[in-house]
Amino acid sequence: MERRTLLSVMLTALFAALAAVGAFIRIPLPPVPVTLQTLFALVAGLVLPLRLSLGSMLAYLFIGLIGLPIFTTGGGIAAIAGPTGGYLAGLVAAVIVEAIVLRLVPRKNMATYLLAALLATMAIYIPGLLWLKSSLSLSWSATFISGLVPFILGDVLKLIASAFVATRVAPRVEMLLATSD
Repeated sequence: MERRTLLSVMLTALFAALAAVGAFIRIPLPPVPVTLQTLFALVAGLVLPLRLSLGSMLAYLFIGLIGLPIFTTGGGIAAIAGPTGGYLAGLVAAVIVEAIVLRLVPRKNMATYLLAALLATMAIYIPGLLWLKSSLSLSWSATFISGLVPFILGDVLKLIASAFVATRVAPRVEMLLATSD
């Protein structure tokens, strides 16, 4: 196997594993716990090319979907169909949004990474809140109170942390992938 392919597989697997570990680093708030899954999804989208970040989130979801208990609520179809399923789908949307922002804004700096992470966080919230509302038959106010408000401060910290990490790690990852041809 060529070096670039091996490095790509390793980075994809690393971020899938980090998302899984992030599910277990949590503060249990019903119905949606605070976890570090979103942090690792944000970092993946900021430091990896789209094919690798998307691959890592899809691999994470696939492994959980087939039954490994790597989501906050366990594993299998029931975990994806539960109240947090929309947030899980949002992880895929997040890395796509970050890739689009990073492609449209050629200069990669802290401001660019913050913008990409902010929009990606919104891309996690949109399907998350819609699915939470639908799956629990909540009113919009109850949905926002239980699925958004408690997470705003933590998510602001996560997007700042992910942008900070990206400013240091993304150039190195890009260089590694470029020199491994």
